[in-house]
Amino acid sequence: MARKLLDLNPVSRITVGAIGEPGQRIFLLQASYQDQTVTLKIEKEQARVLASSTTELLEELDDKYPHAYSKFDHPLSSDLMLQEPVEPAFVVGQIGLGYDQEQDLVVLVVQEIQIDENEDIATVRFWATRPQMEAMSEHTLQVVNQGRPICPLCNSPINPDGHFCPQSNGFERVQWPA
Repeated sequence: MARKLLDLNPVSRITVGAIGEPGQRIFLLQASYQDQTVTLKIEKEQARVLASSTTELLEELDDKYPHAYSKFDHPLSSDLMLQEPVEPAFVVGQIGLGYDQEQDLVVLVVQEIQIDENEDIATVRFWATRPQMEAMSEHTLQVVNQGRPICPLCNSPINPDGHFCPQSNGFERVQWPA
C-alpha cells in the first residue's frame, strides 16, 4: 500500500475551526505553507484531544527545553480564523504529535482515515513553532466549547428544540439556554 506524504515545513499559520450550526458543525484543521492552504476534516472529539495533548506536550517541552518567547511569536487572532478553501482534502483518521529539537518545531502528523485497505493513505506533517501550537490549542478549545450546551443531569448535548433527558424520568424536557 503506497502512502502520499505532504510536508508543510514550517507552516505560516495553523488552526482548527468549525462551520455550521451547533449540533451540525463540521470541524476543520487548516494550515498554510507558502501559497498553499491545506484543510482537513476532523471530529469534534479529535479537536478536543488535539488541543489538550498539545498543551501537555508544550508544558513538557517548556520544562525540558526552555524557550524564550517574544510577544511577536504569538499569531494574531485573525490568523486563527478559517480561510478559503474550506473544502477538506480528506477526513482525518489518526493524529500524532512530536517535536524536532534541532529546529525547535512541533510536528503534527495526521493520516487520512482508511476506508479501503487497497487505497493509498494520505499523510500530512505540519511543522509549527511552539507559540503557533499554543495559540492553535487555546483557539481550538474555544471553538469546541462554543457548541451545544451540556445537560447538567445526563451530560448529553441539548439541541435548540430541547432535549429529552433520561435522568429526569420522563418528567422534564431540558431546554436550550436563552
